[in-house]
Amino acid sequence: MNKGYAQLENNIVKEHNFLTGFTLIELIIVVVIVGILAAISLPKFGVTKERALDKEAKANLALIQAAEKIYRMETGIYYPNDGSTANVTGINTNLRVSLPTSASSWWYYAYGDKTTAVRSDSSRTWTLTYTDTGGIATCTGTGCPPY
Repeated sequence: MNKGYAQLENNIVKEHNFLTGFTLIELIIVVVIVGILAAISLPKFGVTKERALDKEAKANLALIQAAEKIYRMETGIYYPNDGSTANVTGINTNLRVSLPTSASSWWYYAYGDKTTAVRSDSSRTWTLTYTDTGGIATCTGTGCPPY
């Protein structure tokens, strides 16, 4: 009876040792699956980021356009009255808006009847020209939508 108990105990120990670790094949399969998922998701992340940056530029251009209309109603002229400015601090102060002044992906220019957002890496430019009915932002450069 002792002999059978020892053999059963030996089998349990062997089985237990087998279940406590992963084989090399199992680990390789997991790494391959994670790699495939990463390869699928990373390009989509880049496209999503670019769309978000474009929406940021278009929203800020619409904000500048609305502020320009208010400025024109108050002063009779568009800001700036002496050409163009790329000084975001000046745009924020004179038009009473809150564009980001540091670590921005865009440079903003005010030209009077239009505003422009230029990507900091110069890959694309969004321009919004004012009309009485609003305006449509148009994109020029590489990487413009559709993605």
